[in-house]
Amino acid sequence: MPELPEVETTVRGLASILAGETISRVSVRRADLRRPFPPDLAQALTGARVSGLSRRAKYGLIHTDRARTMVFHLGMSGRWRIDPDEIGKHDHLVLETGNGHVLALNDARRFGSVDLVDDDALDAWAPFAALGPEPLGPGLTAQHLARAFVGRIAAIKLMLLDQRIVAGLGNIYVCEALHRARIHPEREAGTVSLPALKRLVPEIRAVLEESIAAGGSTLRDYARPDGELGYFAKDFLVYGREGDPCACGRPVARVVQGGRSTFFCSVCQK
Repeated sequence: MPELPEVETTVRGLASILAGETISRVSVRRADLRRPFPPDLAQALTGARVSGLSRRAKYGLIHTDRARTMVFHLGMSGRWRIDPDEIGKHDHLVLETGNGHVLALNDARRFGSVDLVDDDALDAWAPFAALGPEPLGPGLTAQHLARAFVGRIAAIKLMLLDQRIVAGLGNIYVCEALHRARIHPEREAGTVSLPALKRLVPEIRAVLEESIAAGGSTLRDYARPDGELGYFAKDFLVYGREGDPCACGRPVARVVQGGRSTFFCSVCQK
């Protein structure tokens, strides 16, 4: 699944084409993805000017001058294609701009979603209402994590994946950040000290920012809107490297937590 850096990279790529432009045509080419497209999507967007783009957790937001925002989620395999040579069978939503660009939302597995939300209702919109702070924003602090973890016996890896605690963190980058901070992923969250959390927060930011700078991590289907692949995957220290040597020489281990693979070093992480 595309994670926060992939969504951020996508939003930035779309902004370079869409920001300030007028949407001249909207083609909805099937009834639904994971859920139905909004019935008034084409009417709401046709003729609207894109006033900006942003990201919340793993959602991309396309804001318009009509005080309505199109919110998209890429699901498992979704991606936007910019000026494709032809429209394919998996291009389910196509936007055309007044200056001649074509943007196609491609989603072969159809686990993504598109919603239309009034601007004044965005913060209270159900998928956003309970989200925790953004990991790249000022709301994520060691003190915030310490308060969230008080008395919790669940593993810190699972707690960091809880979107109510931190918005947008996913499996790959939690594995990498915990390794950098030298925290064992199976540690009970409530037992992790404040100094350890103070190591963790900047590592979360660093691994996300480095991945964004590299264009995201290419795993299976992900590519940027311009068709280029992200290259951060080659810099993984532990993720997907079971049996490979850690920097300390010990083989990277793997366990399953919450149905997802966790990669770590049993020597470096305590």
